[in-house]
Amino acid sequence: MGIATDFITRRRFVWLAALAGGTLALGGCADDAASEGAQGAGDSSGTAFDEPDQSSGGEGAGGEDAQAAARAAVDERVKAMTLEQKVAQLFVVTPEALVEGVSQVTQAGDATHEGVKAYPVGGIVYFAQNLLDPNQVAAMIANVKQFYADDGNVAPFIAVDEEGGTVVRIADNEAFGAQDVGNASDIGNAGDTEAAKRAAEQIADYLTPLGFNTDFAPVADVADPTRSDTMGLRSFSSDAQVAADMVRAEVEGFRDKKMLCCAKHFPGIGSAAGDSHEGAITIEKTTEELDGVDLVPFKAAIEAGVPMIMVGHLNLPNIIGDNTPATLSSIVVQDMLRDTLGYTGLIVTDSLSMGAIADYYTPAEAAVAALKAGCDIPLMPERFTEAYHGVLDAVRTGEVAETRLDESLIRILTAKQEYFGL
Repeated sequence: MGIATDFITRRRFVWLAALAGGTLALGGCADDAASEGAQGAGDSSGTAFDEPDQSSGGEGAGGEDAQAAARAAVDERVKAMTLEQKVAQLFVVTPEALVEGVSQVTQAGDATHEGVKAYPVGGIVYFAQNLLDPNQVAAMIANVKQFYADDGNVAPFIAVDEEGGTVVRIADNEAFGAQDVGNASDIGNAGDTEAAKRAAEQIADYLTPLGFNTDFAPVADVADPTRSDTMGLRSFSSDAQVAADMVRAEVEGFRDKKMLCCAKHFPGIGSAAGDSHEGAITIEKTTEELDGVDLVPFKAAIEAGVPMIMVGHLNLPNIIGDNTPATLSSIVVQDMLRDTLGYTGLIVTDSLSMGAIADYYTPAEAAVAALKAGCDIPLMPERFTEAYHGVLDAVRTGEVAETRLDESLIRILTAKQEYFGL
């Protein structure tokens, strides 16, 4: 299954009732803590601790009614959006992409507010350079959330890459006092699925108080140490079933903590030589070979209800027929992930600024191709405004149907509604 909508919290009922009464337009509903945090960027008095809503319900006919009402509210919000708002909502970008002439954003003040007002993107992803200490991060994120709320825009994904081990943005900074859960390979070697679940819960426990609601983890790649020197520590195992068991456990851990997580990098880059950050990577496998190994952890993630899957920039000439990266191929995104595996959740690209894409496509070409392939979220395009205007132009000329955007927007807003209690 894809995105679960088993429960509607009290906050969501309030939201739905308000929307039905015409008093709310699915804006960013900042809570009291976020409002307090909007008093000034970098001001420690603005620290916000956004606790996830753990309440649940929705069993039986009442639950079905709530789901139907929630879906109707999402549909109405999409219909009310301008084309410009729709296109912006698709993108997740770095904070620097929204502030002209700034190479390192560590506050969210007037310049950031102007950026998100002009381009109310669907989400912002932060890296180590943006994250200095707990008070600074909590204030910065709280301010951003408040900007969205003040402008009546849909609350954003606030994302980070926090896998543990070699890929962390918080746990490697002593200022946060967060214990690193360690490399996925060590967790996999121990063979303890409960430890994998606890690792996800631990990550969520230190990300949530800072204001994050999305983590681009876990890695679902099956490592092949004879070919890849980049995924050995990040992957749980070279054994597909072990990796699947660990991925399933981490997805469950993140979901239990209401942290939106993301299995990556579909359909599996663990046996690809090289690094897609630097350039194209290729696997010569057939569909049957992928199905027997690389797809196994992704199937487990889907069974566990993973809300988001990231597609990697992988060339699959024996499957696609040419060197189109998997991210931009409907054969991989639509036929394999949607139709064959039955995945109905969010599909995000890997960063479109990576060499495997940026060396071969303009920002506009990459973003448009990703959407045409079936991806919902073009992540971190090189030169965001070019990508944004490229998608806008593609819709206006009919190259991409507006109904195609609506399909992705419904998935995006549904996921936000579940995880953030919009």
